Amino acid sequence: MFKPSRRTLVLSAAAAGAVFGLDKRVAFIGDAQAQKATAKSILDKGFVKFKVGDIEVTQIYDGVWQRAHDAGFVKNASVEQVKAALKSGGQSDETVPITFTVTVIKSKGKTLMFDSSTGGQLAPTAGLMMAKNMYKAGVDPAKINVIAVTHFHADHISGMISKETNSRVFPDAEIVLPAAEYKFWMEPSLIEKLPEAARGNARRIQAVFPKWKNVRQIEDGQEVIPGVRALSMPGHTPGHTGYVVSSGKKQLIVSSDITNIPVLFVRNPGWHAVFDMDAQMAEATRRKVFDRAIADKAMINGYHWGLPGAGTIKKDGTGYAFVPVNV
Repeated sequence: MFKPSRRTLVLSAAAAGAVFGLDKRVAFIGDAQAQKATAKSILDKGFVKFKVGDIEVTQIYDGVWQRAHDAGFVKNASVEQVKAALKSGGQSDETVPITFTVTVIKSKGKTLMFDSSTGGQLAPTAGLMMAKNMYKAGVDPAKINVIAVTHFHADHISGMISKETNSRVFPDAEIVLPAAEYKFWMEPSLIEKLPEAARGNARRIQAVFPKWKNVRQIEDGQEVIPGVRALSMPGHTPGHTGYVVSSGKKQLIVSSDITNIPVLFVRNPGWHAVFDMDAQMAEATRRKVFDRAIADKAMINGYHWGLPGAGTIKKDGTGYAFVPVNV
């Protein structure tokens, strides 16, 4: 059972609250490197589309948090190592560019959105999805049938909660919540265990979800809609949950926050980000999910992987390489 220590809980919650087998290595392919000539045009466009079997997938860009370097961001790597990894991935090392990207699928007459963006309530350079990119992508928010939540960090749930009133931004959508995640955040004693900077999100969670109707808790392996099943991916948070999207023999693993940006944590799966509540469990989950994606020849995406934020994973020495989908 996931039982974070008080120190682990405080450190990880504070971070969230402050924001919210080959013999040799192969060349790492990051989204900024593989799409170097078109990266800016992709971000300016604000979305990408591709297919998983018969399922249409749209990834919608919500913006970026240019995080200043600090020694605590990767708990077992130095700032110099982080900067070197960014450079080797074809990115600037001035800051850590943490992007936010929401995935929407259309399948068998249903429109399902995984998480809901920052809602423009966190980093000042984020909030583009609800402002314009969703509409540019041809996604009508009024026609979203289901929102499947991966975990309760503010950058994943704020887009469906009104900043002013805490009312529902998507009133007609069914909200699917991981049961283990719900149980953890609803514990009344949790708020007092958190540092002050992190208590606002926990209070909001406890005030909002119990009052909302058309909310369904889901267990590991259960079906969300036909072709979409929950997959437990604990460590980042106690109930962190991904989803497997299947059509015929094709699969997309929606991995959410099992990693942060690929040039750091896909290439170096043993690095421990400050946002992970249980770093050892998060690492074990990361490796397990990556190995599954390789074995199943499945596509995989990540919430903080930019655009295109989906592709395939390959073994790369002691780590992995991310190869973005062609769009």
